[in-house]
Amino acid sequence: MRIVDIIQKKRDNEKLSDKELEFLLNEYLAGNVPDYQMSAFLMAVYFNDMTQEELLKFTMLMRDSGDVIKFDEINRFLVDKHSTGGVGDKVTAVLSPILSALGMGNVKLSGKGLGHTGGTIDKFESIKGFKFSTTKEELIKIANKTGIGLMGYSDNIVPLDKKLYSLRDVTATVPSIPLIASSIMSKKLAIHSDVIILDVKVGDGAFMKDLGQAKKLAERMIEIGKGAGKKVKVVLSNMDEPLGHSIGNANEIIEAIEFLKGNCVDDLKEVVYTIVSLALKEKGEVRDFNEAKSKIDEVINNGSALKILGEFIEASGGNKELVNNYDLLPKAKSVMEVFSENDGYVKKIKTEEIGKAAMIIGAGRAKKEDEVDHAVGINIFRKVGEKVGKNEKIAEIYYNNDKNVQESRNMILDAFVLTKEEVEKPKAILEIIE
Repeated sequence: MRIVDIIQKKRDNEKLSDKELEFLLNEYLAGNVPDYQMSAFLMAVYFNDMTQEELLKFTMLMRDSGDVIKFDEINRFLVDKHSTGGVGDKVTAVLSPILSALGMGNVKLSGKGLGHTGGTIDKFESIKGFKFSTTKEELIKIANKTGIGLMGYSDNIVPLDKKLYSLRDVTATVPSIPLIASSIMSKKLAIHSDVIILDVKVGDGAFMKDLGQAKKLAERMIEIGKGAGKKVKVVLSNMDEPLGHSIGNANEIIEAIEFLKGNCVDDLKEVVYTIVSLALKEKGEVRDFNEAKSKIDEVINNGSALKILGEFIEASGGNKELVNNYDLLPKAKSVMEVFSENDGYVKKIKTEEIGKAAMIIGAGRAKKEDEVDHAVGINIFRKVGEKVGKNEKIAEIYYNNDKNVQESRNMILDAFVLTKEEVEKPKAILEIIE
């Protein structure tokens, strides 16, 4: 068997056998296939797609390239929630303690942010002393104690995906739906769960800009899940404005804590409640959204979800008093207020522009090796559909270095698109695919 023959078959849109895919991926992982040949294969996939059988085999080979973690010791209904990434997406920090308070568990791999999108790891690492689990043993120990098991990416989990993603990044093959689907699902299948709920962001601030393409991605991931014997549900959520009010790291942790104290923004609430509702329905505890809402309200109102977040922070090396004392988080030295230059209704917020405005002051990474400043960020005070007066404050920028702060301010002003006509408030959930 020769690699060039496999590339040629995929170039000519012929179906590859299991043995051919095994040979290609195993030899690539072993270092016996040069990057230029794998690049040619990835480009052939980009143009010719994969069949259902090819995609399942490709994904399972990626999953099996490293450790597969099971939780035989944890007696909970386990939920793995994954977001494709957006601006202001602090859902995991809110969702995990709610699921735990409801008797479920949330176990997942978490990532760092890149470009205009934030990562769960960066948000939690704004907490002094906080360390993500890096081994199966650490993950199980904390998940047993708190019901929350968040693991940073490890070289031992799906190493093939890491190697392939780096190559896709420099060969213009990142936007391939089968390659995105296999990358996400290989990591989801590497950690055992009872249900996988995927939050696919759609819109200006998301990787998937188009609803039709997002649906295709959702269907391919559900297809992989079925083939692997795993229940997968997909929420398509709106990323045509930042989620919530805070963009950054420490300030997003504050917004998550405030949510668990009952002070929540409508769009963030809609996303969180929808995902928890899907988990409760899959577990068989509720019949509809209203039943789920009552259960979620209860664990927020009685403080049990907030208490669990504090316990998770403590078990991970941080100070649990943080939930009542935000001075324990890093704080930016300076604040710049941003005032609207016009009046009207917010028609649109260019979400990617807001994400970039936060990134250039240090809240995110332009390159993988960039350092993040956990203290800096942006808070926005108006959402789509709301009225803004001229000279009204629409945002605050928290910064430590004034190098790019003026540019950040200009980007925020440009991002707020106003109109004289009233604008309908957008839905946070666009569609649910099961």
